[in-house]
Amino acid sequence: MSISIMIALGGNALSPKDKTGTIKQQFETTRQSLDGVMEFINLGLNVCITHGNGPQVGNELLRMDLTHEHVPPLPLGLCVAGTQGTIGYMIQQSLQNKLRTFDLDREVVTLVTQVRIDENDPAISNPTKFVGKTYSEETARSYADKLGWDIAEQNSGEWRRVVPSPLPYYVMHGKSIKALVDRGTIVLAAGGGGIPVYNDANNRLKGLDAVIDKDLTAAKLGRVIRAKELWIITDVDYVYLRFKKEGQKPISQMTTIEAEKYLKEGEFKKGSMAPKIKAALYFLKHYGEKVIITSIPSIKQAINGKAGTEIIKPEIS
Repeated sequence: MSISIMIALGGNALSPKDKTGTIKQQFETTRQSLDGVMEFINLGLNVCITHGNGPQVGNELLRMDLTHEHVPPLPLGLCVAGTQGTIGYMIQQSLQNKLRTFDLDREVVTLVTQVRIDENDPAISNPTKFVGKTYSEETARSYADKLGWDIAEQNSGEWRRVVPSPLPYYVMHGKSIKALVDRGTIVLAAGGGGIPVYNDANNRLKGLDAVIDKDLTAAKLGRVIRAKELWIITDVDYVYLRFKKEGQKPISQMTTIEAEKYLKEGEFKKGSMAPKIKAALYFLKHYGEKVIITSIPSIKQAINGKAGTEIIKPEIS
């Protein structure tokens, strides 16, 4: 049986911050991003992919805000479901075409995935997840005043909308996903962290307006499919100490003990790298053997141990 791996593609791997994010640009970026994913497929690995949707779902929400007087707006949860379909379509078609180029007979499927959350999660009333485009403070505040956004500064001088981001409790459809992955199907699942749902008092599923933490969902899904490795693909080549500060230093490898230490010391920014480190720690605690955090262009080098940040369990003496 082939080894299974879990790949978490960041939303900016499909729609970079420095572009306007037209569908043409997103397709072009998706095709480029999948060059890295093909490295795993060419190794004969079983692959499950999840993806972020921050830029895309932010654009959907902006469309709702600007057209609400003419078209009934959709709730955030439904926008997450919609982006699972649209992003899944782009990745699925682009990857199918690449497989044809290499004459590889493997199917690619997109599974609309619900993820249960705890309806009492305090994150629901404390928006922290960045979505949509980056704005100057003045522009962001004008949107906040006009459209009722919650906003926050992501980097110095860069402001974005924030929405609630509860933790995933249970990834639904796990047996189906694992069955497909085990037979060699390339599965796109739990896009955007999954569609957030919860059980009401009558044990019925209900949707929620939020965006679930994508990286922890990937770690939990990796546990479900018994993945050996979790690859978190973002917009930086390495995890850094003192990121964007004097003395910035890349980390090529660290143990879970070191990662926990740096996390407690505040080395990793909330809403960006910290959730990825927490996801890595969860994955390594429950089943996985290795986590790699890197960028799309560095995947091939990272597979050969020459790029990216590798997080592993400490050796037992």
